[in-house]
Amino acid sequence: MSLINIRPYTPADLNAIIALFNGSVRQVASRDYSAAQIDAWAPIAVNTRLWSERLERKPTFVAEYQSQVAGFSDLEPAGQIDMLFVHSDYQGLGVARSLMNHILLKAREQNLAELTTDASITARPFFERSGFRVLKEQDVQLRGQTFRNYRMARAL
Repeated sequence: MSLINIRPYTPADLNAIIALFNGSVRQVASRDYSAAQIDAWAPIAVNTRLWSERLERKPTFVAEYQSQVAGFSDLEPAGQIDMLFVHSDYQGLGVARSLMNHILLKAREQNLAELTTDASITARPFFERSGFRVLKEQDVQLRGQTFRNYRMARAL
């Protein structure tokens, strides 16, 4: 039996997901982005209502490692992966790979031709290892900061 279980998001996961996202950005992505960018990306003041709406409006998946919330991801109907984050304590244990395998399964069930994502500098190597290719570099604005990311795609 795998130590990683993927299941659908439920509203009871909201606080754990927000904490996981903030911790992942602040502790993992901080190697690739400035302090000001990190503050803009993962602000201390969190709007839980907006987070709840964002997580509930599309299929979102939670990865549990030994019954602890270790990661999450989503899959928008057109094949866009908006978020894929792994808790800083669970890096390198196959959590992201398990989430990606689940997304690939769901995408094939929906007969999607392609998956796309806007990957951070930090996430780009994972997506490349997962068969995605860079379509273009992008500079996006968020809360007064400019972020470099990569529009990526993978044919199914």
